[in-house]
Amino acid sequence: MEGEPVEPIEVRRSARRRRTVSAYRDGDKVIVLIPASMSKREERRWVDEMLKRLARSDARTRPSDEQLVARAGQLNDEFFGGLARASSVRWVDNQKSRWGSCTVSDRSIRLSSRLQGMPAWVIDYVLVHELAHLLVPGHDEEFWAWVNRFPKAERARGYLLGWSDAAEVERPSSEDAD
Repeated sequence: MEGEPVEPIEVRRSARRRRTVSAYRDGDKVIVLIPASMSKREERRWVDEMLKRLARSDARTRPSDEQLVARAGQLNDEFFGGLARASSVRWVDNQKSRWGSCTVSDRSIRLSSRLQGMPAWVIDYVLVHELAHLLVPGHDEEFWAWVNRFPKAERARGYLLGWSDAAEVERPSSEDAD
């Protein structure tokens, strides 16, 4: 039926919560936290509002494949002077131990869907890392010189390492995005 949510929603009421309403994703479910005193009518209004807010946030942190292509083009122009043009950029679900990969022969880039929801600057870092492979296939000094043109490269590497540790995910042996 049109207008119904496509994802499960769990509303949690709290006696401690007085005025604030918040929402977050937990796997494929949306959790909405509301005050226990809120009426059912207010609850419905706030659930709708929080779903809209999450959708706006998702648009920023969960770009479509088309948006990834456009962003890769912008990053290529900004950090590589247009030299690292990818033929395709897309999300994939089959990368569990890599953040991204690049096939130099066909100039395609794939990003792990695990990145979706992470800050845009982290996704940008992985894109920059993979774009650099279009110029330098390995991880030598020249490669890292290209990657380190990205101002938040070190910060993004730390974020990804911290996320991996917190999620107890096996991480690559080197500090790269591959």
